[in-house]
Amino acid sequence: MISVDAALAHLFTLVAPLGTEHVNLQNAFGRVLAHPQRAQRDQPPFAASAMDGYAVLGAAAIPGAVFTVIGESAAGHRWDGALGPGEAVRIFTGAPVPNGADRIIIQEDVQRQGNQIKLSGTLDKQFYIRPAGNDFLKGQQFDAPKVLNAQDVALLASMNAAQVPVAKRPSVALISTGDELVMPGDIPGADQIIVSNTFGLHAQLTALGAAPRILPIARDSRESLQTALELAADADLIITIGGASVGDHDLVGQVAADMGLNREFHKVAMRPGKPLMGGRLGSAAMIGLPGNPVSAMVCGHVFVAPVVRKMLGLPAMRAPTVPAVLEADVPANGAREHYMRAVLCNGTISALSRQDSALLSVLSQANALLIRPPHDGARVAGETVQVMPL
Repeated sequence: MISVDAALAHLFTLVAPLGTEHVNLQNAFGRVLAHPQRAQRDQPPFAASAMDGYAVLGAAAIPGAVFTVIGESAAGHRWDGALGPGEAVRIFTGAPVPNGADRIIIQEDVQRQGNQIKLSGTLDKQFYIRPAGNDFLKGQQFDAPKVLNAQDVALLASMNAAQVPVAKRPSVALISTGDELVMPGDIPGADQIIVSNTFGLHAQLTALGAAPRILPIARDSRESLQTALELAADADLIITIGGASVGDHDLVGQVAADMGLNREFHKVAMRPGKPLMGGRLGSAAMIGLPGNPVSAMVCGHVFVAPVVRKMLGLPAMRAPTVPAVLEADVPANGAREHYMRAVLCNGTISALSRQDSALLSVLSQANALLIRPPHDGARVAGETVQVMPL
């Protein structure tokens, strides 16, 4: 067996970024921006009013002062004149500030009759002018690589980026194996169960920005496994679930080897997830995940997610962890790195009571994995440990 870090290092050698493509900005949410972008103009491109009110020369803005309103400036329709002493321009939020004006008197501080305004006895001290370039300047850089969120898309739009270069989505083929499996919605036989891992991993991969597809279940025969792997030949990453152990019916490694698999490793010192396999099959990277539902999903977070992120041009690194305080004692750990299903709340972590690798109901309750290093001693409540948010 090899360590989690060693297995992940092997997997990183199997993949590389897949290049870039341009997409319209409305399709960029959740994609990885591949190259930095630069603002094509200042924002705002002019000094703008932050409130509805009247633009004036600030030096004359004293309580009780009277001004003559000579025009109006609205968003998209500036007033083009030059403001003089004793003059004011009615202005609305977002509108260009007239030449000569250096203060906005909010409308609540004004009494108006006809084209005359009189300032109140007390005035808001703010000037309510947003300077040109107050948000960003032309040429300012938006860094990459970065997974674009909604706020990023809005910022890129304001920078006048209609299209952006993004990392190509890795094509991932998902193959569940086993005579005992049937698809959701089918009627299982007395000795069969519903396949679940494929669907959970499909959701994980979609959230990561990959392009997963579910292939037909491969039965426990060489012919069926070979057919499934042939169907996956055009994928960038092949993920098999189950059949990667050493039992008489665990044929994935044998069949893949006959088809040219260059295997990097088999078995990792972790739980859940010991029977993990990695290698290359043709032009695709291949990861063989364990068949236990929780094991497969945990390995998805620990191994598949970092591999996909590298394929998207993001840094090759372990899944992020954060420190948390133990809510209750936990016993000493054994020789394998343990990823305990746990609940993280306000910086405190609590391991769930049942850690069986077949219990998806427990995994569904978890929002984090409490990481126990190999041979980690017993920990008591109040100690700080590392956790992987899910």
